[in-house]
Amino acid sequence: MANWKEAAQWLRARGIEDIECITPDLAGVPRGKMMPTSKFTSNTSLALPSAIYRHTISGEYPEETESFRYEPRDSDLKLVPDLSTLSVVPWETDPTAQVICDIVNSEGHAVSYTPRNLLKKIMGLYRDRGWKPVVAPEIEFYLVAKNDDPDYPLHPPKGRSGRSILGGQGYSIAGINEFDELIDDIYHFSEKQGLEIDTLIHEEGPAQLEINLRHGDPIELADQVFMFKRTIREAALKHGIYATFMAKPMQSQAGSAMHIHQSVVNIETGKNVFTNPDGSPSQEFFYFIGGMQRYVPNALAMLAPYVNSYRRLAPNMSCPVNNAWGYDNRTTAFRVPVSDPQARRVENRLPSSDANPYLALAASLASGLLGIMKQVQPTAPTEDSANEGSIDLPRGLLEAIALLEDEPAFEEVLGKDFIDIYAGVKRGEFETFMQVISPWEREFLLLNV
Repeated sequence: MANWKEAAQWLRARGIEDIECITPDLAGVPRGKMMPTSKFTSNTSLALPSAIYRHTISGEYPEETESFRYEPRDSDLKLVPDLSTLSVVPWETDPTAQVICDIVNSEGHAVSYTPRNLLKKIMGLYRDRGWKPVVAPEIEFYLVAKNDDPDYPLHPPKGRSGRSILGGQGYSIAGINEFDELIDDIYHFSEKQGLEIDTLIHEEGPAQLEINLRHGDPIELADQVFMFKRTIREAALKHGIYATFMAKPMQSQAGSAMHIHQSVVNIETGKNVFTNPDGSPSQEFFYFIGGMQRYVPNALAMLAPYVNSYRRLAPNMSCPVNNAWGYDNRTTAFRVPVSDPQARRVENRLPSSDANPYLALAASLASGLLGIMKQVQPTAPTEDSANEGSIDLPRGLLEAIALLEDEPAFEEVLGKDFIDIYAGVKRGEFETFMQVISPWEREFLLLNV
């Protein structure tokens, strides 16, 4: 919808009774308020406390530090509906709609540390150069049997055959057919929300699926990933199973990634900035790759945001553990797929599917742009496997957070407020994780040390 008048007409035509006004928090969890349609169209002021951007995934509030501080009055932040995102909520029994909101302060200024605004800021840096990024995310996730006891491992659900699907079913049509009715609901729910699925495949893990989205504007694609996660979970629950975007839900099985294909076009001409007029790769293309190599490892906390994320980033798990690049080389962190010159792009294979899509896109695009701004030359492309030898990335969340804080260039593009708040929340999450005793510790330390 372009304006409130169009929105009101759209809502009346569909008999919508309730509106969910939602926005992503730092984890990408939808937060917001529900209200009757009459209240929504009367331009009611909507607000949330600033503290929702300072709590952990477990709902706890970390202790203040020199850099991580709470807003002294926990003042309200205002929700501003983006009417272009208005859509139905197809799984609700009563006619319900949803709209994604931006966050502003009491003066109406964008709050810089909120995920959607941060991605908009990065888009603005490209726009200042007359450019626009184009992205296409690929989202992997597992279907798992319901499990209400976190002490027990997760297992794949039974499909239509009555048996649990096994691993090693990459690109198996039979694997997809095991969950035909669920997938039909995903398609139907997506269509009613205006979400475009390009392709769907079965991945390597048992009941692990991947959805590819059509390329487009980063804000619109981040919105789609945000809504797809919600949609897929709801469709799975309808069939009595869970859908999980944990990076590593099952031991000894492949993790789930959110690969991001990226290119940059000239706003005026529509031409791919990565390609010269003669079809050869441009210097900006190589600088972009150089920036990815130089800065993405320092931004990894935004691409792999939880302790569990680093269980995916391990050798021999169908995942890059390096910062190398190569042509059509899936062992590299940054792969250049085979394409014609106008479709030349760089695929970032490091993000995990647990990442907040707004933050993952912001970090990845900021890294490439910094490479162009600072003219960072890439290494030579890797011809063979890039996963031989040592791991070239942070091995855990605390190390990744320290690297994010220690990179001065990120203050230029991401802002100190965001980095301080994000690092404080992530350290708080690590501390809550450290309070849990794992089965490994009970198995090997109980009677041996």
